[in-house]
Amino acid sequence: MNGLLVRVGADLSAGGGSWNGPVDSQTGEFTYVAIPEGSPVHAGLEKPYAALVPALARFGVSLPAHLAGRHMHLDPDFDHLTYGDQGERAKQLRSNLRSGDLVVFYAGLADTRGASQLVYALIGLFVVDSFVLAADISVRDRNVNAHSRRILATGSQDLVVRGRPGSSGRLRRCLPIGEYRDRAYRVKKGLLEDWGGLSVRDGYLQRSARLPRLLNPAQFMRWLEKQRTSLIQTNN
Repeated sequence: MNGLLVRVGADLSAGGGSWNGPVDSQTGEFTYVAIPEGSPVHAGLEKPYAALVPALARFGVSLPAHLAGRHMHLDPDFDHLTYGDQGERAKQLRSNLRSGDLVVFYAGLADTRGASQLVYALIGLFVVDSFVLAADISVRDRNVNAHSRRILATGSQDLVVRGRPGSSGRLRRCLPIGEYRDRAYRVKKGLLEDWGGLSVRDGYLQRSARLPRLLNPAQFMRWLEKQRTSLIQTNN
């Protein structure tokens, strides 16, 4: 078994929407907020940020004005159990993973309890079912992923990972994993031991061209099972 750790969700970078989705650090409840869509999509398949208003309201949080009229690049899409990527990251997914392997999603979230530091937390997990090029997804099924919703160039190699139903989804309550040390957000040292280690130096969590690899995915899964969390097939 192999496993990759993938950072997703809105963040404070320009490409990430200059915002972080909210989390209640005491309960683990959160709103999954995706990054903005930066490419043209097929008409009728847009995913407006405005759809998040009810989910955000549960935390007393309002959608920032600069996102209110924009659309999301909703990826991963937990409704459809898909995750898409392109370029180097798509190559890493395809070359490192097979059916039955793991894609573990994490995000940086803003604590509604007032903490100044972000809450880096696991928000979902896929057990890989299969891979498909976004361009090969039928017109009827284009809505299953952000990359198949896009108007793709001829020869596009955008890759879509399908999660295995029943063992993939969004975490009902996120699992905090990060702490700020040595001038960066990193996986907590105790967790690095519990998981059996990561391929990145000292649990580095911030965006990188290389996806962190779980050195002992089976040990990670034993740790996850002990957390008594549950997976749901919905974005929010």
